[in-house]
Amino acid sequence: MAKEHFSKIGYVLAVAGSAVGLGAIWKFPYVVGQNGGSAFVLLYILICAIVAIPVFLAELSIGKLSESDTVNAFKKLTTKNKTLWGYVGGATMLTAAMIASYYLVIVGWVFKYLSISLSSLPTALPSDMNTSKTLFMEFLTKDWLGQLIFFAIAFASCIIILSRGVKSGIEKISVWMMPALFLMLIFMLLYSFSMSGFIKAAEFLLVPDFSKIGLDSLFSAIGLAFFTMSLGMAVIITYSASLADGTNLFKSTISVVAINIAVAIIAGLVIFTFIFEFNAEPSQGVGLVFMSLPTLFANLGIVGNILSVMFFSALIFAAITSAISIIEPFVFFLIREFHMSRTKSLVAVGSGIFILGVLCIFANIEGIGEKYMLFGKDFFTLLDFTAEKILLPLGGIGGALFAGYVIKKEAIYTLFRPYMTDWMIGVWYFLVRYISPLFVLAIMIYMLFFS
Repeated sequence: MAKEHFSKIGYVLAVAGSAVGLGAIWKFPYVVGQNGGSAFVLLYILICAIVAIPVFLAELSIGKLSESDTVNAFKKLTTKNKTLWGYVGGATMLTAAMIASYYLVIVGWVFKYLSISLSSLPTALPSDMNTSKTLFMEFLTKDWLGQLIFFAIAFASCIIILSRGVKSGIEKISVWMMPALFLMLIFMLLYSFSMSGFIKAAEFLLVPDFSKIGLDSLFSAIGLAFFTMSLGMAVIITYSASLADGTNLFKSTISVVAINIAVAIIAGLVIFTFIFEFNAEPSQGVGLVFMSLPTLFANLGIVGNILSVMFFSALIFAAITSAISIIEPFVFFLIREFHMSRTKSLVAVGSGIFILGVLCIFANIEGIGEKYMLFGKDFFTLLDFTAEKILLPLGGIGGALFAGYVIKKEAIYTLFRPYMTDWMIGVWYFLVRYISPLFVLAIMIYMLFFS
């Protein structure tokens, strides 16, 4: 089987597409809204600098040095405890597949709202918050068939793209979708300049109020950084294994981080401009995009309808590029380890993801979901909490410790020296060995067991 490689720009856009996803456009605004705005944004950027970037480079080094699937990447680079480290790699791969199951359910919600936007001429979007909330909650808690149909559309879209492989599938769709996403967000940002709510949005996102920051915010910032940067879920290792030689590893990493933060802030400015324009509440949680924005678009008439189509199209572009990235690691593993065809591996992985996704849909349906709750949480919430607050940070810590203590130091310096000075490598090496993993682990232990 011939090995496919990303082009330099294809790698950056594919990883950026994974990083941006629903995290930067859906999750980032509502988490920022719940944590008081700009001070949390600064905290998030700080976490990216001292935790996310070091872990990203650690996972990149594992993928590039091994040029293998996630499980065998760990095994290949160590002479001791190969089975144990293989389990670590396998755990990150399974975490990604688990996230994909409920992630695609949310992508299905986006398809639902895009269909509403496309069918409303003139706009038939809900014109007030009560109507909007009722529409979303009835869809979420009663319309299992509708959710299943839109979930199936999202699922099929990803499987079709993945079936075409790295160059023809993942890279091609990323190279097209990411610029399109950015252009749509820029257009909406330019439009938001004309609205009175833009000044309030800019103040909310850019003028810090540190009185609203606590340990809960720190825990949320860590989880958000790992989620939005696709860390601890085998994505960076898998994509870096297909990275062409000669790619500037440091510049590629900084480009991905910069694109992720830029898209998140632009999306935040757009969303909070609409929120403040109509005096809505910024701290609404997961319903921020699906309850507030349709109402605000409806109040803008036909222009709002056009903006609604553009926004939900952009969200789908971001979500699909991210979804394919978190499914690919498991597929790549089955192809490399068991010599399965891409089609057979997609059927195997896709079947598990589809079943978990259906369980996530019914977890929210009245009269059904409460019958299979675990630890006081419905199945959907349990998967989300377990992945974001526990498995992703642990996976990232595992990658950091492996790069810092297991991979030979000479191999690390040889890999990065063409793109970074010895001083820069030394700072990264210190962070990845002592600061990043210990910091994340300490916050996790405190918040999970002592808060």
